[in-house]
Amino acid sequence: MEGIWKKVDKATIVILIMNLLMNISTVISVLNVTVLLTLLVIYAKIYFKSKAVFTIGLMFFTVMLMLHNLIAVYAYLVMAPLYANDLLPYFVAIHLAELIGIIALLRVTL
Repeated sequence: MEGIWKKVDKATIVILIMNLLMNISTVISVLNVTVLLTLLVIYAKIYFKSKAVFTIGLMFFTVMLMLHNLIAVYAYLVMAPLYANDLLPYFVAIHLAELIGIIALLRVTL
């Protein structure tokens, strides 16, 4: 096993880690979209039952966050080589924080 790692240079390891981080960001963004779609359906049901204007704002907010995540996924898949490697851990942290926040929002909505 040690002989294998001697043949792998540092640049290859960095590329593998960065690809992993990009894939993690993409998966988290897709999870964000899934949770946001769930929220959108819930808010739409609430609106049609109550006609509360507040839920229109919640639906708009949800759609904007969904748009943000869909653009991020598209950008990760199409423009991955253009991203600086040093930014990728921050992308993962941002999307993970967003996922935690919208899961908390879903939890209090249910």
